[in-house]
Amino acid sequence: MKPPAVEAEGVSVRAGEHFILEDLDFAVPEGALLCIVGPNGAGKTTLLRVFLGLAPLHRGTVRVFGAPPGKTSARRIAYVPQIKTLDRRFPSIAIELVLSGLKGRWPGPVGREERERGLAALRLVAAEHLARKPIASLSGGEMQRVYLARCLVGEPRLILLDEPVTGIDAVGEQDFYACLENYRAETRATLLIVTHDWQVASYHSSHVLVLNRRQIGFGPPAEALTENTLRRAYGHLGHMHDSLRGSGGPADV
Repeated sequence: MKPPAVEAEGVSVRAGEHFILEDLDFAVPEGALLCIVGPNGAGKTTLLRVFLGLAPLHRGTVRVFGAPPGKTSARRIAYVPQIKTLDRRFPSIAIELVLSGLKGRWPGPVGREERERGLAALRLVAAEHLARKPIASLSGGEMQRVYLARCLVGEPRLILLDEPVTGIDAVGEQDFYACLENYRAETRATLLIVTHDWQVASYHSSHVLVLNRRQIGFGPPAEALTENTLRRAYGHLGHMHDSLRGSGGPADV
């Protein structure tokens, strides 16, 4: 049997005297789409950093494709952070940003083979027409597609995305998730997505982790996104989306 794509056993992370994450136990099978939901400060981004080998453990064990974080080939893993640090004024075009994900640095002169790989990645996210567009002229949604193409150009087997649709309108958000689902269907890649949107988690994921420093719920959306787990995570529910009410999920309170 193949090992899980990612697994955590008794995982805790501390900052000084305070736990950021405490006693997490779950395993995500290869090819799954896991949505990680929880309030601000729940440790969601820290968990992604754990799987990238960037956040030291206080205790517990983490494996990525059966190996400790950092021991898996870097080409198999891609990360799209919430905050992009690139200066939009940088004099470059979209395909160069995409190819920086392939080389790990700014590409310089682009050869024919590299250009074809960059165009293929942009094609996956329906953004081939942006290839020669200056970065400074890209909208928020276009920029996010280019960053996703940058992520996909290396054909990763595990993709970690932190609030990937921040700043994108509703139509762009639907298109973005459709791109992710198409890539997952074609490649059997595993996706871990941090999101605040319960509707996204309910509709798009195969697995959901409800987190507030501790693991409150884990499993298929119908099992993890219950009124009980969400109350425990958030302290209240507020307005719930119609899709959750209609699917047997929590109701408005």
